[in-house]
Amino acid sequence: MKQSTWPGRSDGSRFKSLPIKHQFHQSEFKSTSKFWSTSSASRQIRSSDGDFSKLPFDILTKIAASFTLPNLQAASLVCKSWSEGLRPLREAMLFLKWGKRFKHGRGGVRPNLNKALESFLKGAARGSTLAMVDAGLLYWEIGDKDKAIALYEKAAKLGDRSGQCNLGLAYLQAEPSKRKEAVKWLFQASKSGHVRAQYQFALCLHQGSGVNCNLQEAARWYLKAAEGGYVRAMYNVALCYSVGEGLAQSHRLARKWMKRAADRGHSKAQFEHGLGLFSEGEQLKAVVYLELATRAGETAAAHVKNVILQQLSATSRDRVMNLADNWRALPSSR
Repeated sequence: MKQSTWPGRSDGSRFKSLPIKHQFHQSEFKSTSKFWSTSSASRQIRSSDGDFSKLPFDILTKIAASFTLPNLQAASLVCKSWSEGLRPLREAMLFLKWGKRFKHGRGGVRPNLNKALESFLKGAARGSTLAMVDAGLLYWEIGDKDKAIALYEKAAKLGDRSGQCNLGLAYLQAEPSKRKEAVKWLFQASKSGHVRAQYQFALCLHQGSGVNCNLQEAARWYLKAAEGGYVRAMYNVALCYSVGEGLAQSHRLARKWMKRAADRGHSKAQFEHGLGLFSEGEQLKAVVYLELATRAGETAAAHVKNVILQQLSATSRDRVMNLADNWRALPSSR
């Protein structure tokens, strides 16, 4: 799903502040899937008098629906009853593994999206939200968005944060858009630490899309996503610090986050960090970042880079081009 970065401005200025209409309250966003605390599940668990082996299988599979294989294997060792009850989810992990092999052409098999989808759906039928999300992604890619949303919704209601995030994104892109529903699910995923959801939720707060505009809350969620390694959020945090939008203005922190985004491959951050280095007299470093930005499609960076290159010796030009050729982005959550 395509993502935007800094919210657009009707007057063309990306740095214009948006008015805060009302304070943001977390009470606006409440989970709709509290089967653990409010449904009959909790009553059944209490009735087991601490004997985990009496936990009903349907409740057990709901609790473990988003477990990975290592967690399922560990939970299966608790007692014989759990081992039996979790067998369908362990089987789902095998179908999930084969689905990924067919999707990406790994493990000695050729890419085959039909077989990948078939495997994911078999895993989803056994209750795995991981398989539901992967099947949803494939449905979305082939244009069957209704089936994708149905799978995302099922995973989201079982507490899968990737399913919640994808459901929120799907609702934002729906025709007509379901912005309030989207914000609700993005908030749920954000609370669970899903960095992409945190970034998208921050964008909604920044734009006032489906929720009252609140720059301070937007900046706070940008920062959470940035600290979790999400590059687009790092860039937006840098902009927030640069212009004092939602965060106290700090050029030092703006440079820090701009460099972090640039070092992880964000082309606009590379361009702006290169400009910053040039203004500080760091010509060689500036050219490296401007060259990286140029290669990533930032055409404006090329003009500045060429002006600086004319001032460098042939040896220095060769050196910076070599640095750019050997540059590798630092790991990130994208």
